[in-house]
Order: sequence, then structure tokens, then C-alpha cells
Amino acid sequence: METGSSSEFLDRSKAMGGGTGKKHDVGAAKVEPFVPKSDHNPKELRSWAKRTGFVSDYSGEAGTSASEKFDSVGFDVKSVDDQREGGSSPKIEIDPVLGLARPNRDNEIEPVLRSKDEWNGAMWSQNQKRKNRDEPALALAGHGDKKVGLRGNGDANGVVNTNRDSTSHGVSAVAPLPEQKKEEGVAEDVKVNLFPDREEPADRGWQRSSGLKYGITENPGLVPLIYYGLQHYLSLVGSLVLIPLIMVPTMGGTDSDTANVISTMLFLSGVTTILHSYFGTRLPLVQGSSFVYLAPALVIINAEEFRNLTQHKFRHIMRELQGAIIVGSVFQCILGLSGLMSLLLRIINPIVVAPTVAAVGLAFFSYGFPQAGTCMEISIPQIALVLIFTLHLRGISIFGHHSFRIYAVPLSVTLTWIYASFLTAGGAYNYKGCNPKIPSSNILTDACRKHAYTMKHCRTDVSNALLTSAWFRIPYPLQWGFPIFHFRTCIIMTVVSLVASVDSVGTYHSASLRVNLRPPTPGVVSRGIALEGLCSILAGLWGSGTGSTTLTENIHTIDTTKVASRRVVELGAAFMILFSFMGKVGALLASIPQALAASVLCFIWALIAALGLSTLQSGQCASFRNMTIVGVSLFLGLSIPSYFQQYKPQTSLILPPYLVPYGAASSGPFHSGIQQLDFAINGLMSLNMVVTLLVAFILDNTVPGSQQERGVYIWSRPEDFATHPSLLSTYSLPRKIARCFRWAKCLGV
Repeated sequence: METGSSSEFLDRSKAMGGGTGKKHDVGAAKVEPFVPKSDHNPKELRSWAKRTGFVSDYSGEAGTSASEKFDSVGFDVKSVDDQREGGSSPKIEIDPVLGLARPNRDNEIEPVLRSKDEWNGAMWSQNQKRKNRDEPALALAGHGDKKVGLRGNGDANGVVNTNRDSTSHGVSAVAPLPEQKKEEGVAEDVKVNLFPDREEPADRGWQRSSGLKYGITENPGLVPLIYYGLQHYLSLVGSLVLIPLIMVPTMGGTDSDTANVISTMLFLSGVTTILHSYFGTRLPLVQGSSFVYLAPALVIINAEEFRNLTQHKFRHIMRELQGAIIVGSVFQCILGLSGLMSLLLRIINPIVVAPTVAAVGLAFFSYGFPQAGTCMEISIPQIALVLIFTLHLRGISIFGHHSFRIYAVPLSVTLTWIYASFLTAGGAYNYKGCNPKIPSSNILTDACRKHAYTMKHCRTDVSNALLTSAWFRIPYPLQWGFPIFHFRTCIIMTVVSLVASVDSVGTYHSASLRVNLRPPTPGVVSRGIALEGLCSILAGLWGSGTGSTTLTENIHTIDTTKVASRRVVELGAAFMILFSFMGKVGALLASIPQALAASVLCFIWALIAALGLSTLQSGQCASFRNMTIVGVSLFLGLSIPSYFQQYKPQTSLILPPYLVPYGAASSGPFHSGIQQLDFAINGLMSLNMVVTLLVAFILDNTVPGSQQERGVYIWSRPEDFATHPSLLSTYSLPRKIARCFRWAKCLGV
């Protein structure tokens, strides 16, 4: 489409520059920079904006001429000297830190800096979109093979207008100009064809071409809803159900207790996910029992006073955990409802979040393979399969679905479980005179006692959960008894709830960008943290053994399934509630051999560590400041707890080697004379994630660094709700509920 000639363009530049009507030659004009001079490098600002999710309508660099920009793209365009007399180009006021422009943005055109391949790809894709919407594309008839790309914002009579897509992000389009007669002395018209045949370029800020199948507010229909809902939870099954396989046997629980705890976790995951979808941040995020709470739970479980319990050991320890979780969750609720979380967001940045989340996964290195290694013939094939499905076969599509990548965990577990069943049936774990059903404490012969551990962890017929569990059972509050509250355990869980909040902040920001949305406002984040505290209170009342929080693995799930619909997550949560009522479902999952579960957890914990470190892309990864902070935080986060863990308990012989690090709370080096305080301090300092968060937080907020270097999170502002309707429909509470919470302005209602 031909939109005008270069003469019109020069006339406009004269009008903007306050020229006297003097005719110019094309090679004699000079384009003024569009960004005023400041102490910030605009190139760094733009790079930082892409990493943090900030979008600015301006991409010109101060002090860079048009010829330099076009040359960097690979076009041969001569620079134009400025011969305008009197007057100057209109000023653009820009925040020197964030790059936010003032409202006056009339008659602005700026070149876009791209490589040739990105440029050609962007042009073709945008042209197709505008053809479909009957929108004009910029194409100036032209001079030879010279092609210049322009984009900007303008009024109805200007050069450019701005359209908004469904997510209310700016999409620049150039309005057609009326044809005018050519002036003498002006060079030939220049045709700019913005859209050669290539694909769309990579994402730019909030507007990401992530290839989502369904957006956050889209409804795919009943049948796809069922399919994608089950798919969403199957991709997270390892994180949802494997925690009880570690905790309950350590607490002295039976196979039936393990099945009941798994059913309780499924029920709570469904309920809390639905609550978060309606009253939290409203992002399509699955809630569930988090690994953040697993390490502190193991510290409490392995307290010295619980080691010699014989009767009702499981119920007593579970009640201790319930009381600690409830108190820590109340603190989390206060953190969100009071608005303190909005203040903390100013000092919680990717350089703090990345090592903290990574430490959550790395904290279990002493448990992972030492536990899986008891059955090498099972663990090695399991780890190999999940890696092959996730990495080597990730690009294989079956009927349009990347099944191997999406179902890597459940598919690999099923195949390995079948293989382990054949080993068990074939007598691989049969030892003469030894019965796997007899508890190891009752085995008299030394030969059988030697093989008891192997039989318990490797055989697929050891668990009797399927035989003893009921077909129908509804989890109910206080099913293990009334919670027990102790100062020492409550202090530990209160600090851990803060770590869980930091983890969720990073997940909120990353997930919002992956579903093509602007990040939530600080008020919405506070609302989400407050609701997570409420959900953890429910977890404490029902007795799941851990608190409820946003699973970090959500980011991987959205990237893998390409489904970000709230309806999908809600329907999947409804299925989880339904499955929790079926006792045999929990019993089946409780029958997974412990060596097989540990092998899967090796992959999941490694994935959590990788997802945490991926947050560093929001900052400048090559910055010596950031590298030092992250490296020191991770090293000290692993080394300091090892110092506390070397003080082994006196009764360490009754603890398996992989649980000895979690017994430091009762015998650590800190002694103040107050037993409750000693337990809390020694327990907290033996937790990798707590030490890592403390070190990273102090260093990141005391070592000088620019905002773009630190990758400071950019959150939406409350006033954006008025200008961007998509934010209102995405993050705001339902109308009837919002009326009841109008007083809570700090919650983004």
C-alpha cells in the first residue's frame, strides 16, 4: 500500500522543526535523536526492559543518527545534515530510570533497530495481521532498493497511530497519508516495504509470541477443557504426590497413612487452586504442597524428642507440623493483607529470587541419589527415560501434541514401574528365608536384615495400601487430631513462609509474561500472598504436612503445554478434588516404590534449581556484581548449613544417612541457654534456602548497582487498570466480591 512520498515526510519534519519553508535536499537533513541526554544509557535501558518485561514505545538512542541506525540494520542510507533554521525538534520527556514517556507523543517517528532476519520476519508477520484486520501498513514508494522501517505514535492527522491488541499492548501501525504533489528539488520517493516474507520475530517485552493455544480468559470448549485440565495436572503429578512418599515413612506412618495424606494433598491442591483463580492473582497457576516446606518439615520430624516415640508417632508429629504451619501461615496472611508485601517488592529482585529458588532444589542433593541408588537397576532407567523424553524427544509431535515433553514424568514412571514389576515377579528381590512383609525391626537373621532395606525400597508388592484403603473417603479437618503449638517449630515455619512468598513473587512475574500479560500490580501480588497464607492455614487444619503455595513448576508447565486458560486450571482442580474422594487413587500412588520416587525427584529438584537460575535473565548476567552475589549466596547457602549439620545427633545410629543432615536442630552449635530458641536457630541455619535468601538479600540491597543491572522487577501500576481494560478483566476480583473489599485498596481490588 502506498502511503505517501518523501516530500510529505520532509514537509512534516520542517513543520516539527520550525523551519522557514526552505527546501531541503535528502542528503542534507539531519534527524534529531528522540531520547534526551541523561546519565542512563538508552541501549542498556532497552535491553533491561526486554529482560524484565517492560515495554516502552521508544527505541531510539540518544546521540545516534538515523544513518547509524540504518547501517546497523544493514541498509545503505546516507545521513542527512540539519539545515533547519530556528527552532528544534519537539522534546520528549522520558523518565531516565524506567523509560516511561510523558503523555505528549505527537508526530514521532523512530527507526527500529533490528538485524536483517528479524526485520524481514517482523515485517511479513505484521503485514499478515494487518491485512486480516484491514489495517493499513506502511509502504512508501521509493528510491531504488532503499528500505527504511519506521514506527511510532501519532494523532489522527499525524504519521502514525497506535492500535491495541487483546492484551492492551501497543502495536504500532502507520496511518496512510493523503497524496500530494511532489516538490521541486526533493529526491525521489522512497518506498518502504515493511513486510517481506519471513516469520514473526522473538518477543519484545510484554508482548510475547509464545504460541499459546489458549489465553488466560479463553474457553476452549468442554472436551478440550477436560483434556487440557487433566494434561495440566499430569505434567505436575511428581510435585503434587511424591512429598508424602518421603515424609510419612520418616514419621513412622503406615502405607494407609501415606495414601490418606496423598488424598488430602490432592483435595487441598484442587480447593486452593480454585480459590487462587478467583480471589488471588487470578493467574493460571496450580497451588499445592511445595518443596519449600519439605526441608523444614524434615527438620521438625527428626527432632530428638520424636526419635524414640513408638505409639502414635505419626499422629503426634503431624499435629506438631499442623500447629507450626498454621502460625507461619497467619504471618503470611498479615504480610499480604497489611500491604507490607507491597513494600517488600521494592527490595525483592531477580538477584534475590534466583539463588533462593535454586537452593530449594539443591537442598535435597544428600537425599536424591543416595535414596535412589538403593536400586540402581530401577533408578538409572528412570532417570534416563525422563531425560530422553524431556530433551531428546521434546520436538516429536504426535497428532499435534508434544506428548513426550508434556507427559515426561508420568510416562517414564509408568514404564519404569512396569519394568520393576517384572523384576519383582521374576524373583530379582527374593532372598532365601526372607519375607519382605516382616518389618526390619522384627528380622532376626543378619542375612535377611542386610537385604530388608533393598526389599522395602525396590519391590513393587511391598505396600499394602491398595488392600487396606477404602474405596471412598473424604478428607476432613483435624483428621489427625488437634494441632500442637510450640515456639520453636512456629518460628521455623514463620521464616519459611517468607521464603515461600519470595518464591511466589518470582513465579507471579514470570508466569504473567509467559501468558502475554503485563505483570500484576503490587496490590494484586499482596492479595495473592495473603490468599496463599489462607490456603496454608487450610493445609494446616486438614493435615497435609506442608503448607500450600504456588508451585514453581507452573512456569515449565505453561511453556510445555502452551495452555494458559484459567478455565483449564479450574477444571483440572475439580478433577483433583474428585480423585481425592477415591481412596484407591491415593493408595495406587502410595504404592510407588521409594527408589522409583527418589529417581523422579532427582529430576524435579534439578528442574526447580534450573527454573530458579533462569530468573537471572531479568538482570545483566555478565555483570560481575550479579555473578558474585549469586555465586556467594549459593556457596554459603550450601556451606553454612553443612557446618551446622556436621554436629551429628548422639543417636545418629537410628537415623538413615540421608536424614542425618536434618537432625542438626537438636544438636547444632548455637547455644543460648533457651532450648526452644536453640532448636529454632540451629534448625533455620541448617536450611539451605534460608541462608541463601539471607545472604542474597543483604548483598543485593547493599551493593550499589543500577536498576537495569539488577534487573529490578517492573510491576504494573493501579492507574493502568483504567487505561488497559485487559488488566482489569484479568487481575480484578469478580464484581460481587470486589464490592465487599472496596476498603482494601492495598490488595488491588
